[in-house]
Amino acid sequence: MLPTSQSLLDRLQKHHDPQAWQRLVAVYVPWLRGWLSRYHLQPADVDDLVQNILTVVNQKLPAFVHNGRPGAFRAWLRLILVNEVRVFLRTRRNRQALATDPLASELDQLEDPRSDASRQWEREHDQQLVRRLLASVQSDFQPRTWEVFRLLVLEDRPAAEVAQICQIERNAVYVAKARVLARLRQELRGLIET
Repeated sequence: MLPTSQSLLDRLQKHHDPQAWQRLVAVYVPWLRGWLSRYHLQPADVDDLVQNILTVVNQKLPAFVHNGRPGAFRAWLRLILVNEVRVFLRTRRNRQALATDPLASELDQLEDPRSDASRQWEREHDQQLVRRLLASVQSDFQPRTWEVFRLLVLEDRPAAEVAQICQIERNAVYVAKARVLARLRQELRGLIET
């Protein structure tokens, strides 16, 4: 079980925690691949870009200062993606062609924090992050605890029904839910801000 006294970002920034890096990779790589695939890039190019993005994140994360505003990390990551795709395009294409490339316009949209593309990035970031973190923390709980959480929170079943299905007291249902939610909040702190 990973330590729960600090958020994932804290563990990466201050302690260079290899388990925290593995978790970040497990959570973000599929999402970054999915986002880059929208640009109709070759799979090998997507792989290269994901590696480049992770390299920049790894190099610059120790200096990243969360400004306390919601979405600071995901906005930072979005700009890294935009910049890395632009660098990629410059190395693959003539600079003059880049100005008329439709992908350049899409990158401009994504870079603008007020655009529909940026708002979509924000929404998908949170949804994907929660899904990935749910999958990654599941093994940290006893199967019954996870089943209670799944039924109560993910399937939105009434507590009395969950207690009956899992053959536990109703109070134990709320305790299981609280344990899993506390762990998720711990992992999400700094990554998803409310």
